[in-house]
Amino acid sequence: MTSTIDQRPAVPTLLAYRPWRGQFRGPTAGMWAIARTALHLLLRRRLFWGLYALCVMIFLFFFYGQYLQSWIGTQLGDKPLPVGNIILPFTGPELRDALRNALQLDGSGYTYGNFIWFEGYLVMIVLALAGSILVGNDFHFRSLPFYLSKPLHRWHYLGGKFLAVAVFTNLITTVPAIVLYIQYGLIDSWSYYYTGAKLLLGIVGYGALLTTCLGLLLLASACWLRRTVPVVMVWTALFVFGRLMSALLVDGLQLNARWRLVDLWNNMYLVGNWCLRIPSTSIRPLPQPPAWEAGLVLSAVCLACVAYLNRQIQAVEIVP
Repeated sequence: MTSTIDQRPAVPTLLAYRPWRGQFRGPTAGMWAIARTALHLLLRRRLFWGLYALCVMIFLFFFYGQYLQSWIGTQLGDKPLPVGNIILPFTGPELRDALRNALQLDGSGYTYGNFIWFEGYLVMIVLALAGSILVGNDFHFRSLPFYLSKPLHRWHYLGGKFLAVAVFTNLITTVPAIVLYIQYGLIDSWSYYYTGAKLLLGIVGYGALLTTCLGLLLLASACWLRRTVPVVMVWTALFVFGRLMSALLVDGLQLNARWRLVDLWNNMYLVGNWCLRIPSTSIRPLPQPPAWEAGLVLSAVCLACVAYLNRQIQAVEIVP
C-alpha cells in the first residue's frame, strides 16, 4: 500500500485589502480621541474613585440641605422642634434661618461659591496626582512623537489633553452646581430662574475659570516635571505655601493687601466670586485685593503656561 504525498509548494493565503468605508474627518476630531484615552487612564485609578466619592458626599450635603430647610419650614411651622422627649428652645423658622445663615444654603451666589470652593480642592488634588498619567508619561516614555507623527498639530495634542481636564473639572464643579441651581428653583419658585439667571452665568464662568487655570497649570507642570511626586510638590508650593505666605505677609506683617495675589487659589476665588456677583468686601479674610488685579495675575500665569507648552512641544523630535 502506497501513499501519495502532495509535493506542491504551499501558497500563502493573503488577506484581502479592505479599504476604509467610513467618513474621513480632520485632525480636530483627533482631539476627542486623545481626550477619551486620557480620561480612560484616569478612570482606571482607584484613588480617583475614592476622591470622587468625597465629591459626591459634598454634593449630597448641599442637595439634601436645601430639602431639610424646606421640610423644617413646612412641617414644623412656628412650633418648637421636638427631639425625642426633649423640646428644643427654638422654633422651626428659627432653626431654618440658623441653617441658612450658617451654611448659606439660600440659593444665592454664596451657596454656589462655597460649593465650588469645596469641590475645587478635590479637583486640585486629583489633577496633581494625575499629571504624570495624563501628560508626563508621554514625555517620559517618549510616546509623544507617536502622536505628533500623525496628521496632528501640536496644539491638537495639547487641546486633547486640555479637553480631558475640562471634562473632569466640569463634571465635579460646574455640572453639580447647575443641578443645585435647578433644584433650588423647584423648591423655591419658578421666578427664581428669571431673577437668578445671572447666577447661572456666574456658575458657568466660575467653572470655566477653574478649567482654564488648573488645566494650563497641570499641562505646564507635567511637561516640566513629568513624574507624580515632583508635580505634587510644585502644586503644594503653589496652592498651600502660597496661601501661607500671603497670610503671613498681609495678616501677620500687615503689608498691603496686594500681597495676597501670590496665592493663586485665592485669586481664582476672587474672580469666581466676581462672576457670582459677590462683593469682595464680604470675602474673608479681609482685606482682599480687587478682583480685576487677581484676574490680571491669573491671565499672566496662563499666558506663561501657554508659551512654555509651545516651546516644549516644538522641541520634540518627530520621526516620520
